[in-house]
Amino acid sequence: MSVRPGAPPPESADGTSADGRGGGANGGPGSGPGSGPGSAPAPGSKPDLTKLNLLLVPPRPRTGWRVLLARVAAMCAVELQKLRHDRTELYTRAVQPALWLLIFGETFTRIHAIPTGNTPYLDFLAPGIIAQSAMFIAIFYGIMIIWERDAGVLTKLLVTPTPRSALITGKAFAAGVKALIQAVVVIVIAAALGVGLTWNPLRLLGVAVVVILGSAFFACLSMTIAGIVLTRDRLMGVGQAITMPLFFASNALYPVAIMPGWLQVISRINPLSYQVDALRGLLLGTSSHHLLLDFGVLAFAAALGVAAASSLLGRLAR
Repeated sequence: MSVRPGAPPPESADGTSADGRGGGANGGPGSGPGSGPGSAPAPGSKPDLTKLNLLLVPPRPRTGWRVLLARVAAMCAVELQKLRHDRTELYTRAVQPALWLLIFGETFTRIHAIPTGNTPYLDFLAPGIIAQSAMFIAIFYGIMIIWERDAGVLTKLLVTPTPRSALITGKAFAAGVKALIQAVVVIVIAAALGVGLTWNPLRLLGVAVVVILGSAFFACLSMTIAGIVLTRDRLMGVGQAITMPLFFASNALYPVAIMPGWLQVISRINPLSYQVDALRGLLLGTSSHHLLLDFGVLAFAAALGVAAASSLLGRLAR
């Protein structure tokens, strides 16, 4: 067969040209097997060991305290997700502290019935109302864990590798974050009423820590009671029975010095008193030489509450 000068040589049936050069599927040179970006490595070249290691060797698992912190954070995030779907609680909880400041605080400031030294009574009262609102949020937190038990959620959580202490701590600190949001509302109301608050960032950070620690203790106290009484109705009754005595047996409304002797003893073992004292020292700049003691008592109370609630969690799930 004759070939015109300059024309490419004809291809045979196996895809090779008459002069022995290979052609691709589309007739282009160099597009056959073994060429292109997705082709196998050339003989003698070394494979990419980094990619092989990522495929064959799993990442190193977290161990020790890092696992505990990760699971506590996960449980806290799960609890706070509920707040995104229903914010009604935040709005309704803001009503009571506003009434305490607007009615009780303003009235007693005018009549000077409670001696508070050089501090106006409304200023003296504001930190106590912050602590009270945080306690009221946390003290009924055990109802949620009873509801989770009734819905079967708690049993599923207990069969996971997550330690019981991590479950309790996550829920306790979620209560603390909710209380912190409530504290911001009370601080805004107090500032609008003319309370002389400090805006030092470090002191405000200390306020956040105090609110979270105090709320964590009361949330653990509620979950501990839930592990004892086992039903929502009983927990509601016990919670209502202890809430107001804890509040009135603290220094939230009046100084410890004007209390009867027996009430002073109760106030000194009441964690709410240490929370209020720390909030006054941080927000008002009053006596701050007790701050280390206040932080220590709150941290110890929160740790003790986590241990007690964790030990009763299995009884609650049965």
